[in-house]
Amino acid sequence: MLPGPVRELRDLLNTYLEPEQVAMVLRAYEIGANAHEGQTRRSGEPYILHPVAVARILAGMRMDHQTITAAILHDTIEDTPVERDDLVREFGADVAKLVDGVTKLDKMKFRTRLEADAESFRKLLLAMSRDLRVIFIKLADRTHNMRTIGAMSATARHRISRETLQIYAPIADRLGMNVLKEELEELGFANLYPNRHRVIERRVAKLAGNRQEVIDSITSALKKRLGEAGIPCRIEGRTKTPYSIYCKMRDKNVPYERVMDVYAFRIVTHSEPHCYQALGVAHALYKPKPGSFKDYIALPKANGYQSLHTVLNSSFGVPVEIQIRTEEMDLVAEKGAAAHWLYKASPDRSTAVRAREWLLKLVETQSRAPDANDFMSSAKAELFPDEIFVFTPRGKIIDLKAESCALDFAYAIHTDVGNQAVGARIDGIALPLNTRLENGQTIEIITRQGAKPQPEWLEFVVTSKARTAIRGHMKNLEQADSVAIGDRLLDQALGRRGYSLETISQRRLERYLKKSGLERLEDLLVRIARGDLLARAVAGKLLPLTQRHRKDPDGDQASLTIGGDEGSAVIYASCCHPIPGDPIMGYLSPGKGVVIHRQRCPNVAELEKNYADRCLEVTWEPLIHGHFSVALNLITVNGPGVLASISAALGQIGANIEQVDQSHSTRETAVLRFVLSVTGRDQLARVMRRLRRNPNVMRISRDLA
Repeated sequence: MLPGPVRELRDLLNTYLEPEQVAMVLRAYEIGANAHEGQTRRSGEPYILHPVAVARILAGMRMDHQTITAAILHDTIEDTPVERDDLVREFGADVAKLVDGVTKLDKMKFRTRLEADAESFRKLLLAMSRDLRVIFIKLADRTHNMRTIGAMSATARHRISRETLQIYAPIADRLGMNVLKEELEELGFANLYPNRHRVIERRVAKLAGNRQEVIDSITSALKKRLGEAGIPCRIEGRTKTPYSIYCKMRDKNVPYERVMDVYAFRIVTHSEPHCYQALGVAHALYKPKPGSFKDYIALPKANGYQSLHTVLNSSFGVPVEIQIRTEEMDLVAEKGAAAHWLYKASPDRSTAVRAREWLLKLVETQSRAPDANDFMSSAKAELFPDEIFVFTPRGKIIDLKAESCALDFAYAIHTDVGNQAVGARIDGIALPLNTRLENGQTIEIITRQGAKPQPEWLEFVVTSKARTAIRGHMKNLEQADSVAIGDRLLDQALGRRGYSLETISQRRLERYLKKSGLERLEDLLVRIARGDLLARAVAGKLLPLTQRHRKDPDGDQASLTIGGDEGSAVIYASCCHPIPGDPIMGYLSPGKGVVIHRQRCPNVAELEKNYADRCLEVTWEPLIHGHFSVALNLITVNGPGVLASISAALGQIGANIEQVDQSHSTRETAVLRFVLSVTGRDQLARVMRRLRRNPNVMRISRDLA
């Protein structure tokens, strides 16, 4: 005699599976029951009832027989003597692979979204990308655990609930599995923040008297109007969940009274044209709230979700949200990626394909990320997105995170496009790369051969692909720049004693590297360039013993020639803003590298007095590359249009304004400090001549502070 839960599962499976498939599931129950014999849950009930309940959740989603079978057996490999080979012999390789995949996921212990172990999370993504049914079973398993969490200690309830809200509910959402997502959110919220959940639930219940009246009245009015328009449909009305209300209060920082659209209605009709017709009827019945309409039918979400969204001002004085979609869209909205397995004959695999593409994209990001923390930041950013949809010039839809800019779009097209981007045309208008994008825009990226990513790009890109690509390029560039500077400094220090890196024996070099805890020569050169080691001291250690005390004929101070293309290995001091043509010196700042100062800088005397061994003689190369920051102090007339006239004059001569501040002013005068980008002293001289001709400028001087 089968227990009641098993009979219910069997009866449900008989409604959509073949008899031999149901028989396989019942055989799995027999094996699972024998394997778990004597095991109980914390509540005291037989353990086997838990995997049966997990299978029941998946059967409610009409999952295939292999998934149901694996669900019943999902704890056998870990908790019983049953082994993977036993499952292969009895049920086939696919079922065994699913059980093995879930077993590996069960071993992952997430602490919080912020502290999730990167390696475990990577395994989770890889398992999901190989077969999505693995995560379906895990989500159903988590759902039943949350339903029965009352038997756990308070500490365990909080830990599991936080993990549910921060890891599993967002995964269900990203896979479009709305039913599971909402239940996981509600159960997680109720157990993690019981008081907050109770207060909001009580406030919602206060409206119970007229809540059903509002729902019934609006449902009736919509049905009547849609029927008159000849639009076939079914309508569902409900109040929003306490967790969704809490999120709106938290995210918008508003009290409960300000969360007005607590009513939601779903209109499910037969075809796309009916959806748009129903939208027109709804807007004719109640006035729509400006800016609230979203067309996810023409531009589906990344998880495959399609629907029309609008917010209406109802006759009851409260806004109501309306979602309009077809039966097929409703199926995808409720089941998400799981909808692919509902019916064998279903031709639409787009949701499952999109889900897998998203997972594979995350796995690709992981392989490019410089370290595990960067990967986790990227993964979490992708797991909790709001999206916008824009177009390529050829009409291809590209989905991006909200707040994405043109540069994010460039990297979404291809890493090489992003790396060489110099500008964008948005709806035909030339705009900078940091321009934020809006839904429906058409973007064309302007590239230039030889262009390279800039460090400041990290300040405005938001997608993980863009950030990972820029960081990777910067890291490689910084390494190469530092190696080049370190090589020049060390070779120069050796050269003053009649040696060079080539004349130092490999054995001596390797012995020094090993003693210093360094693996490669490049690591040594980077440490020299960043000021952690002094080239003179390193050179002394690399020389033969007989040469180490030999006096440097040219003195101990190192020298360096710079051309502006040394990248991050050379820093230009912000205290004095040196530019090409200025007499300069260098200081090897530990951990930073070579910092260039003007010789007139007030800080130079102290550096030469206290840190002479770290000071370098530095000169400019004849041919200089790049732009350099310079600060100017202006005393101007204090009047309208003065700043605009100065800015225009600077633009005409090609000097870019990086920063402008007004330190103080009187009724007659104002003191302005400009930080400009120039190519050298020649351009600076032209800038100052142009500004002196401006009648609003009374005095101009170069700033040293």
